[in-house]
Amino acid sequence: MGPARWIGWGLTGLFAAFLLIASIGPKMLGARVARDSFAQLGWPEGYVLLVGAIELTGLAFYLFPRTSVLGAVLLTGLLGGAIATHLRAESPLFSHTLFGVYLGIAMWGGLWLRDPVLRSVFPSRPWVT
Repeated sequence: MGPARWIGWGLTGLFAAFLLIASIGPKMLGARVARDSFAQLGWPEGYVLLVGAIELTGLAFYLFPRTSVLGAVLLTGLLGGAIATHLRAESPLFSHTLFGVYLGIAMWGGLWLRDPVLRSVFPSRPWVT
């Protein structure tokens, strides 16, 4: 396995650990912080577990090589919803609203580095100006 794949799996591991610890875990455990965050953003508390389950499903697909692109697409949709929610709630731009963009870049970057087929579909073109 070449260095790009090692770096890709490292980035994927960091992304997955962050998502599990900071987002999925609190939702699946019904933590007060997750319920309070949903309430602040205008979401009913009843959706906390459902959103956590959707995140966990997307992450499982993302981590399994045969379904990794499907998982990335599903998680991209979820991150887009988070971005839209923060926009509507007028959350701070760089720390909250764009955080989904940062996560998406890490997620797709890790997948691009670890998947040669994806790199062939979306090649790096440093020579293009």
